This record gives sequence, structure tokens and C-alpha cells, in this order.
Amino acid sequence: MRSRDAHLIGYSLVNQAQVRTDLGDGHAVVDLCEAALEDSRRLVPKVRIMAMQQQAHGASLTGDRTAVDRLIDEADGLLARVDDDLPWGNACRRTPGYLEVQRATCYGRLGLGSEAVSPWSQVIDVVPQTARRDRGVYLARHATAAAEAGQPDHALEIAREVADIAVETRSARMRRELVTLERAMRPWQDAAVGRGLAEVLASVTEGS
Repeated sequence: MRSRDAHLIGYSLVNQAQVRTDLGDGHAVVDLCEAALEDSRRLVPKVRIMAMQQQAHGASLTGDRTAVDRLIDEADGLLARVDDDLPWGNACRRTPGYLEVQRATCYGRLGLGSEAVSPWSQVIDVVPQTARRDRGVYLARHATAAAEAGQPDHALEIAREVADIAVETRSARMRRELVTLERAMRPWQDAAVGRGLAEVLASVTEGS
């Protein structure tokens, strides 16, 4: 606020909104992002995209699927206009499928597993093999979406690749996603596919 720089203030508000997203406070996320976008004409497209996609996460926490799609679609319309030289907040430029990652994550949070499977497939197709940590996290979320869509065998197949990446990278974020997957697979915990997942997760624990 002391900088009087509208872009930096907007970026700061989005970062605060990210913290509230992690805490599950959807209404605070929406409030903070609306504050960032209050005079959006003064903001470069990148800051507007950041605020819109984060507001979509807030909307997913409050169960507002319509707002999620509207905000992600509006942000997508601005993506080609990002051309500033600001040194921060450049994930939308360098992350393949950036906005579809946000959409799929929001769908997962809304419990729309069957609708999240397709965007996750699209994202994973464009994420390079060299981006191991991001790829592992996205694959884990894809597996969770498959489980929630009633596709446990597909979820297990994806989980095997996630486990290999998790052991290789020792990513705490990936391990948290695997815990979420384990919860989603509980309906099949006594079936062969559930026992298969338990073996996969054990390999990750042994690799820690």
C-alpha cells in the first residue's frame, strides 16, 4: 500500500487471497480479489488474470461453479495480452495450461470429479517431462478426479507414475496430494484396486 503502485498492491492482495484459499476461507478470497479488481482498468492483464483465477478458487470454496467458469473464461480472454516486464507473477506465461490447471483444481474442490478428468488430461499432455514436480502434483490431482468419477483402476494407473516421481523428487506437496487420493479411494480399500494403491503409497513412504 505504501508503494502506491496499483499493480503491486493487486499482486499483494492476490497473495493474501492465496493464503485464505489454503485456509478454506472462500468468502475472504472473493473479497480480497474483488478489492484487487476494483479498478481493473488501471491494472495490466497479468494482474487481472492472477486476481480472476484466484477469485475462481474462492468461488469453488463457496460452491459457486458458475462463477468459477466465468472467471476462468474471462482470464483466458486476457492471456494473449500479457506483455508487461514486471518481474513477479509470471506463472501464467511460463506454466503450460495454466488456466486449465486452475479450472481442474476448482472442479476437484467442487466435487466434480468426472468433469475434472478431461481438463487434467489436457494439462498433463502439455506439461513437459522435465517439470517433474508440477507434473507429479497434476497427475495426483488427476488420479483423485478419476477416483471421484468412479474410475478406481484408472486412478491406480496414474498413481503409479505419481509414486515414482514422489520418490525421485521427495516433494512434500505431492505427498499431500497422495493423501487426498487415498481418501478418495477409500470406497475400494478392501478391493484389489485398493490394495494395489496401498502398495503404491507404501513405496512412497519407504522412499522418504
